[in-house]
Amino acid sequence: MAKATTKAQGTKAKVKAAPKVAKAKSTKPMIKVTRMRSAIGRRYDQEQSLRGLGLSRRGMSKLVEDTPSIRGMINRVKHLVVVEQA
Repeated sequence: MAKATTKAQGTKAKVKAAPKVAKAKSTKPMIKVTRMRSAIGRRYDQEQSLRGLGLSRRGMSKLVEDTPSIRGMINRVKHLVVVEQA
């Protein structure tokens, strides 16, 4: 028995990539948070606040949005970080 082949089996359909759309810049105010001290010997919630802010090691800086939840995390570790307006 001969195997029937069709044209569609041998070709791959070319798919065009979607055009890239520029993301709108956030108009919310940003703050720069820099971790200055170690979290060794600190409470677990303070360690988790540093992790939530994205600060994994000493001297590391991040730009974060100035929201009440972020301000709460910063307030919890204010003795370990330095905060600047960006």
